[in-house]
Amino acid sequence: MATKGNSGDNRTRSSVSIFIVAGLCGFFYILGAWQHSGFGKGDSIAAKITRQTDCTILSNLNYETHHDADGRTDDGSESEVREIKPCDDHYIDYTPCQDQMRAMTFPRENMNYRERHCPPEEEKLHCLIPAPKGYVTPFPWPTSRDYVPYANAPYKSLTIEKAIQNWIQYEGNVFRFPGGGTQFPHGADAYINELASVIPMDNGLVRTALDTGCGVASFGAYLFKKNVIAMSFAPRDSHEAQVQFALERGVPAVIGVLGTIKLPYPSRSFDMAHCSRCLIPWGANDGMYMMEVDRVLRPGGYWVLSGPPINWRNNYQAWQRPREELEEEQRKIEETAKLLCWEKKYEMGEIAIWKKRINYDYCREQGSQRTMCESSNADDVWYKQMEACVTPYPETSGEDEAAGGEWRPFSERLKAVPSRISSGLIPGVSAASFREDNLLWKKHLNAYKRINKIMDSGRYRNIMDMNAGLGSFAAALESSKLWVMNVMPIIAERDTLGVIYERGLIGIYHDWCEAFSTYPRTYDLIHGYGLFSLYKDKCSIEDILLEVDRILRPEGSVIFRDQVDVLAKVKRIAVGMRWDTKLVDHEDGPLISEKILVAVKRYWVAGENNATSS
Repeated sequence: MATKGNSGDNRTRSSVSIFIVAGLCGFFYILGAWQHSGFGKGDSIAAKITRQTDCTILSNLNYETHHDADGRTDDGSESEVREIKPCDDHYIDYTPCQDQMRAMTFPRENMNYRERHCPPEEEKLHCLIPAPKGYVTPFPWPTSRDYVPYANAPYKSLTIEKAIQNWIQYEGNVFRFPGGGTQFPHGADAYINELASVIPMDNGLVRTALDTGCGVASFGAYLFKKNVIAMSFAPRDSHEAQVQFALERGVPAVIGVLGTIKLPYPSRSFDMAHCSRCLIPWGANDGMYMMEVDRVLRPGGYWVLSGPPINWRNNYQAWQRPREELEEEQRKIEETAKLLCWEKKYEMGEIAIWKKRINYDYCREQGSQRTMCESSNADDVWYKQMEACVTPYPETSGEDEAAGGEWRPFSERLKAVPSRISSGLIPGVSAASFREDNLLWKKHLNAYKRINKIMDSGRYRNIMDMNAGLGSFAAALESSKLWVMNVMPIIAERDTLGVIYERGLIGIYHDWCEAFSTYPRTYDLIHGYGLFSLYKDKCSIEDILLEVDRILRPEGSVIFRDQVDVLAKVKRIAVGMRWDTKLVDHEDGPLISEKILVAVKRYWVAGENNATSS
């Protein structure tokens, strides 16, 4: 592993000059002049050549009812570009809604203090989060699975605390992830293969997984070999950087915890849920946490629990916990699993696997014993209190029918009409309009690739779609080189996140008036369609753009598709945020009022001369 050079001119970089052709307008736009191998700061060549190129992106933006691209308003006056200053250097890893100082003011009961607690308007930072000194572009996948540059997440506490558990090791100027874990000392591959002897991972039936208390997400990292994609989460805790390490490795993860509010995922989302010594008190609160897992688990899905209290009789001394305490903990888990009508499929060593029944017909005898949830919408979860109740199954017509639709293997399910659509659960969306949406986003993606020629290169691993709709952008992008976090704004006209999961993709609910539950610099490419029009009367464009800047890597790219007047405002703010921007015509021509704004975030780090230039 070559690791020479940490800063300045000594940083190594690949010597491929990437030209981005804007074929719609007949000019060359340099989006990224140097693609890094993992070491080397940003480069000014792209901006220099762009300035020297005497061409115009748009042939006709002077609509009477729209702003133009240069900041001129309808009355002809100029709108001045405002420079947005950098934040102080100690904010390099600022996570607004999981800020440690604010968290400590909330109750510790049921992990409330580890949940989302966002700053009020008057406490929001209106500045740019700096990258740490020496920050470099992560290694490409799959090298990134095993190696992370130390400069990007300079925290060694896990290397000490987990030294004997094979989690993470510090070697020179990189962290190495050997693929081990507390519950899989022989490596993640061996552990996953044992699970796969019970759970159908090898035939594509199990595609989406939820990893609760994920640590550095080695489980999710190695699941990619099975073409299984995991949504991993862990709280921001004393170890500082577990979720940050996961994302630096190129593994989907968010900051999160099972506490007092519901998980930000729709019902019947995941094919499998997993806990490997995740320290969640599964038997507490009348089994409420298991009931929340049941809500997000598909009928027929699997729940894996490895570690305490499984096989407590043989391990209580090693775990240094009383026999009676562990015995009672397992009794409560078994009792709740029975109440939920889960069938235990496997128990060996410290691993137990349960399977959720495919429909209610198998669960008649538990009916009188359990409290059913009263809410008519099991997907209404944003800041809603978790409840100790059981989410009802969808109706079925026979004991062999899977509630919520049959299981299809991936990637067949990526293209098939989801059952939520075929059964009429999504107002205004039919099988025909679903297919049309897929074709439309293939067309849009082809246009993006003409603008940004490195989209297929592997340069972008962590991708976000801020307003995901039916997930068709992610479906068109589908590749082993990348993954997409499909975000469903809570104010969207339709809630289609369940559709996205049925397709074998992952996503999360979010309100873009607040910060996202991730560390800074965790996404390589961020896409948003109609997002700013959606939030037009909800919160400021600047606040949303500042959050995009926070979570976007230096030299990461942005693609916004929206109405031209909206994008003109976005462009003016973005120029003051050290983004290099270009406004591009719709692929159907300049007379379409919908346009595409493409941007690259410049490279800059804490401690530099951080004056912003346009």
